[in-house]
Amino acid sequence: MSNIESRLADLGITLPDAPAPAANYVPFHIVGDIVYVSGQVSQSNGTLVTGKLGDDMSVEAGAQAAKLCAISLLAQVKAACGGDIDRLKRVVKLTGFVNSTPDFGDQPKVVNGASDFLVEALGEAGRHTRSAVSAASLPFGAAVEIEGIFEIA
Repeated sequence: MSNIESRLADLGITLPDAPAPAANYVPFHIVGDIVYVSGQVSQSNGTLVTGKLGDDMSVEAGAQAAKLCAISLLAQVKAACGGDIDRLKRVVKLTGFVNSTPDFGDQPKVVNGASDFLVEALGEAGRHTRSAVSAASLPFGAAVEIEGIFEIA
């Protein structure tokens, strides 16, 4: 078991297989030592986590959905690295999209679910730049979608 996967196991997390794209795009691109990962929607055990923040979903539930997106992002990085997640050097940037009502303003608190998890799992290598924005809707009614940029060895 890799160092990163051991830390994840200590947190009770096992990386799933990298989710397949839902449309005509690739899940990641590697350019030099940078991996660009397509947006990962909130899902647990293959079941989509749906909801609209400010309507039928709490900030806490949204943050949990964002954490699930981060787990999928790491699964994609592992796939990009040929199964060797320990090639991950750092998280560079996340862009989080939160399915929310027009008056909802806590997108940063929701995306903190992903950010906090990545720092907990990866330490300083998990600290990153970030954007957290509202979306009127997301594919399939997903609560959260997050894309990421990662540096690898």
